[in-house]
Amino acid sequence: MSVIDLSKLPFPEHNLRCFLDTVCAEHELDFAAYAGMNPIQQSVHGFVNYPDEWQTRYVEQGYQHKDPALLMASRSIAPVDWQRLRKETSFQTIMQAAHDFGISEQGLTIPVRGPYGDVGLFSVTRNCSDREWRLLKTSIIGDLQTAAVHLHDHVMQSSILTRKLTHPSLSEREIEILQWVAAGKSQQDVADILSISNRTIEVHLRSCRTKLGALTTPHAVGRAIGLSIIYPV
Repeated sequence: MSVIDLSKLPFPEHNLRCFLDTVCAEHELDFAAYAGMNPIQQSVHGFVNYPDEWQTRYVEQGYQHKDPALLMASRSIAPVDWQRLRKETSFQTIMQAAHDFGISEQGLTIPVRGPYGDVGLFSVTRNCSDREWRLLKTSIIGDLQTAAVHLHDHVMQSSILTRKLTHPSLSEREIEILQWVAAGKSQQDVADILSISNRTIEVHLRSCRTKLGALTTPHAVGRAIGLSIIYPV
C-alpha cells in the first residue's frame, strides 16, 4: 500500500492546499486535512495545511495508523466530533504532541464514501472553548460536508485510471430523471413530464443514489454534476 502526498503532485484545475486554506478562512477554522484510500490503485493519499514540522512528526510516529479520529470516522457514515475521543489514550498522546505545533484538540472528521469502496476523511480544527465549538460546528457543518464531498470527488477523479474504472454506469432514464431534478423539478413534476408513476421515479432515484454512493437525492445530483453525467441548469 503506497502513501502519496497529494501536495507534491500537480493538480492544474485546483490547488488543493489553497482549497483547504479557503475553507479555513471562510469558516474561522485553524487547520484542515484530507486523507483517503483509493481501493483501485491500492494507495493512501492525503494533504493538509498543518505546519510542516507536525506533518513530519505525525508520519514518523506512525500516527496515521493510531489516530482514533481517522479510525472511528473510517467506520462511520456520520461526522466524528473529537470531543468524543478525549478519554482515548491514543487521542491524548497525539494531541499532546500536536499542541506544541499550535493544534487544538477541538476538531471534527467528516467521512465521505464513494460508490466503489473509496473513502475520504476530511478533518478541521479550531482552538476555542467547548461552547464556541458547538455554536460554530452547528453553523458550518452543512458547508463542511459539501466541501468534503467536493474534495473527495475531485481527488478521485484526478487519476485517469480511477476516473475510467469508477465512473458510475447510470441508465439513460436515470440520467434523464436526475437532469430534471437538477433543473429544480419535484419528483411529481418529473413523473408528469415523463408520463410515468411517482413510484417509478422513486425507484430510479434510489438506484441513482446507490450507484453514486449518495445518501440523499441532492447529494446524488451534486455528484452527478461533478462527474459530468448531468449538467447544472
